[in-house]
Amino acid sequence: MVVMTNSIRDFKDLEVWRAARALRTKIYRLAGSLPDFEEFGLASQLRRAAASVTANIAEGYGRLAS
Repeated sequence: MVVMTNSIRDFKDLEVWRAARALRTKIYRLAGSLPDFEEFGLASQLRRAAASVTANIAEGYGRLAS
């Protein structure tokens, strides 16, 4: 059983979500600096994976909070 405190009202209040968001920003910058031929390969995969982390945290929080 997970106990939630009153100080966390939204998934955006979670420290792990904030860290994932900061990492996502860094990954997007890195992906943008890759060679053009990687735009639809590695760069695209990096962006999707980084976005997935924050989305999965939000989804998991929603399941626990409801």
